[in-house]
Amino acid sequence: MNNNHVTVLEIDAKAVLHNLAYFKQKLQPTTKILVVVKAFGYGSESTEIAKIVQDHVDYFAVAYSNEGIALREAGITTPILVLNPQIQNLKDIVKYRLEPNLYSFKIFDAFLKLADEEPLMNYPIHLKFNTGLNRVGFWHTDVPTIVAELKKSNNVKVESMFSHLAASEDLNEQEFTTGQINNFAYIVKQVYEHLGYQPMIHILNTSGIINYPQAQFDMVRLGIGLYGFGNDEQETTQLKNTHTLKSIISQINIVQPGETVGYNRAFVASQPTRSATIPIGHADGISRKLGNKNGFVFINNQPAPIIGNVCMDMIMVDVTKIDCNEGDEVIIFNHQQHVEYMAHKCETISYEILTALSQRIKRLVKH
Repeated sequence: MNNNHVTVLEIDAKAVLHNLAYFKQKLQPTTKILVVVKAFGYGSESTEIAKIVQDHVDYFAVAYSNEGIALREAGITTPILVLNPQIQNLKDIVKYRLEPNLYSFKIFDAFLKLADEEPLMNYPIHLKFNTGLNRVGFWHTDVPTIVAELKKSNNVKVESMFSHLAASEDLNEQEFTTGQINNFAYIVKQVYEHLGYQPMIHILNTSGIINYPQAQFDMVRLGIGLYGFGNDEQETTQLKNTHTLKSIISQINIVQPGETVGYNRAFVASQPTRSATIPIGHADGISRKLGNKNGFVFINNQPAPIIGNVCMDMIMVDVTKIDCNEGDEVIIFNHQQHVEYMAHKCETISYEILTALSQRIKRLVKH
């Protein structure tokens, strides 16, 4: 299906590569980089992001197997870690040469059984350990059983062991985070002593790379940082904006005093008001919390506040003081600070603003 939606998300390939290089210079030359492209590449376009960076990174990670399959079908040959595989997807994971994260005995046993039946030979698997996030992962007490099972099988090979930091961006939680890193190192030591070989290890996410460079281990996982967001304003200023969301003015109306705009008559004109309608709405990821002058867009470099309630497919903005015409370009956002402002107004984080962008918005890569 051809996507002719006039609302477009531009992805800046040069900015993506700049951000990757910025984080690379924080790392030891031997530290490998895994890039996280789950959730359509944080709301952008996962296969395009993968194509941009594939020659410069060692691994990709996705949340679910279908995201990994999409990358394989787009011709990506880099190793792909599936962070949250489910038992019913394991055969597809093998078929597309994806690498499962085994985080509980239920999925661990299921995969070893599949590996025996096939049989597979040294199939790469990853083991996730819970060190304090308490989401998914084995406990340190599970190590003896895991090692005993692995020693029985030639069908799988542990490619990496990893954990995930709960509060790496929060310097008030340094003690907790250092505790997580030390717990992980202890688990790794137990496995190394008994397994007979040494899988790669990794624990750092974007904020971890910035705040805990001493814990780089063999690899780091770069997510939100690739897409232009550091863990504080200072870091973010070093990064380039990767997402630019644009649309056009569909129609301009003159609203007389006492007339209203939008659903529930939420905006009432107190003076003659020029209102511009733009084809983007809450079905595209523009939160209703941005209505009623909480959010704004840029038209001809000037801010135009959103008036009335955000509709499903449209917003109306006040252009009384802006020289503009129907068909003119509208910038919904084009820098990280605007995204952060939207996140603040929506009582959320930049991740949600980006990943909420609907798939009906056309994606365009600028090289």
